[in-house]
Amino acid sequence: MKLAVLQLNSQAQWEPNRQQIAALLMRLPAERPLLVLLPENFAALGSTADYQAIAEPVGEGPIQQQLASWARQYGIWLVAGSLPTQTASAERLHTTTLVYDADGQLRGHYHKLHLFDVDVADGHRRYRESDSFAAGNACQVVSSPFGGLGLSICYDVRFPELYRRLRVAGAEILLVPAAFTAVTGAAHWRPLLQARAIENQCYLLAANQGGEHDGGRRTWGHSLIVDPWGRVLGELDDEPGVLIATLDPQLILQVRTDMPVLEHARLTGAWRDEASCC
Repeated sequence: MKLAVLQLNSQAQWEPNRQQIAALLMRLPAERPLLVLLPENFAALGSTADYQAIAEPVGEGPIQQQLASWARQYGIWLVAGSLPTQTASAERLHTTTLVYDADGQLRGHYHKLHLFDVDVADGHRRYRESDSFAAGNACQVVSSPFGGLGLSICYDVRFPELYRRLRVAGAEILLVPAAFTAVTGAAHWRPLLQARAIENQCYLLAANQGGEHDGGRRTWGHSLIVDPWGRVLGELDDEPGVLIATLDPQLILQVRTDMPVLEHARLTGAWRDEASCC
């Protein structure tokens, strides 16, 4: 089984981003089954108005139709990092991960739990996701031929309690689509991702945006794939590209058997009983 991450340099408009993704999909290997992860804000990386312009209800709309079509065309499981989706409030959107199987069927979705309301020492300086988005309220593990897919988005990676819940709920592969800034990425991107993989003894796929975007925002790139022992199996630079690695389910079993950290963890009954929260 193969794992792939696509690194993008998304801008504010969907059409050039669609063309960029289409070109990268043509570079995928022939082996199947294949799991492919797109980064956060794959369809648009811009302003609140840009997100409002492309927002769709979950399960409907031309962007989601394109995602389903790509999954069918290439026979891949496609995890679309995050798309603005509509909520009951006209003022707020969700930022949502969408999981499609190789037949183009939507198998699950996840609304980002932790919103990036942070000041960063870069040209953009002030990030306030809550100006545009509403936080989700549930974690999500999706069953797949590759194992349980634990869903998360970008800033979530700083909250290890989410990933422990995903592991308890059956995650074997952690997915982290992101638009990590260049400043925070240089400081924390790789160690945070390796820590989440090591703590939870999971493969981890991290698909990031890279380069300069409309509005002057800069992202770190360096998309990578980590194995359950914390080894980085491959890493990109800051240019758009495709990264491939091989999934070894036996390695997950071996690492968890040799070092049964979940059994040793002094979790409360509530932690164990709430695995169904995902």
